[in-house]
Amino acid sequence: MRVKICGITQPEQGKAIAQLGATTLGFICVSASPRYVTCQQIRAVVEQLPDNIERIGVFANATVEEIYQVFADSGLTGVQLHGDESPEYCLKLRQVLPNTEIIKALRVKNSQALEQIDIYTNCVDTLLLDAYHPQQLGGTGKTLDWNTLETFNPQIPWLLAGGLTPDNILNALSQVIPHGIDLSSGVEIAPGDKDLRKVARLFEQLGDGESLIRNS
Repeated sequence: MRVKICGITQPEQGKAIAQLGATTLGFICVSASPRYVTCQQIRAVVEQLPDNIERIGVFANATVEEIYQVFADSGLTGVQLHGDESPEYCLKLRQVLPNTEIIKALRVKNSQALEQIDIYTNCVDTLLLDAYHPQQLGGTGKTLDWNTLETFNPQIPWLLAGGLTPDNILNALSQVIPHGIDLSSGVEIAPGDKDLRKVARLFEQLGDGESLIRNS
């Protein structure tokens, strides 16, 4: 399973999280966020990572030109759109970054919000479902109503986010079947400061979960 740990700010923590088992690290490129990092900070983390670790820059309502510049300057391998970007915007970004993974994050307020998802399946590579918050774009610690996602099966891969922690991850994965998971505040001491003990426990839980599935 793809495991994305988002909101990385420190090189040592990024390297340790990759060693613990993360497949993907996320970097917040939204200046209003407490987890915001500059291109220079992203590069400092990327230099510590093996080549097989995916590096995703998270943007919200940025211009295509702004995203392209950050992407070119920081060693990212993918882009996550966490704002109000339209399918037309996603297609425009695809033209500028043709061989780059584009993830569209959607904040799910209710089951009706899932109905809009199909409009993105032809213009992005991956979907990410996060909990809705009226002021914050992510990292809120709020969980989704997993019951509404039990039959969710889009045409492209998707990641489950929103308030996931080492304590609730197996409960979440017993109800929904995403292609991957995304955690931020659930493995933190404070915004941008990851708790490596929580990250290690997350992977212990995922390992236990795999064992349960094999033995069921």
